[in-house]
Amino acid sequence: MSGGPVVGIVLVSHSAAVAESVAELARGLAAGGAVAPVAPAGGAVDGGLGTSAELVLAAAASVDQGAGVALLADLGSSVLTVKALLEDEELPAGSRLADAPFLEGAVAAVVAASAGAPLDAVVAAAAEAYAYRKA
Repeated sequence: MSGGPVVGIVLVSHSAAVAESVAELARGLAAGGAVAPVAPAGGAVDGGLGTSAELVLAAAASVDQGAGVALLADLGSSVLTVKALLEDEELPAGSRLADAPFLEGAVAAVVAASAGAPLDAVVAAAAEAYAYRKA
């Protein structure tokens, strides 16, 4: 990773534990040097299951270095929440929702961002994870 700003990653899940675990796994698999900033935004504000726009906004602000923010969402209202925040221009400039599988896409995005890839390449790496074959 270069010394300049890198793309930040936000992982939006209905579960705080899932978002935190996927962030931990992605960071661990991208290790070997500096790792791009990754923030989980999981669950509702009260700690239960759900999606919180407040948590997504706080996570995005925490990873924004000016190179863009890639957001990955697990399903349903997480996706809708991110889309609404993007539409209302509440997220940092240069924020994008990646159409990607949550776990594999997160790992690919963090690896690409940690290597210094620009936002378009980070989002593309996450989306390419749909093609990972397991059998």
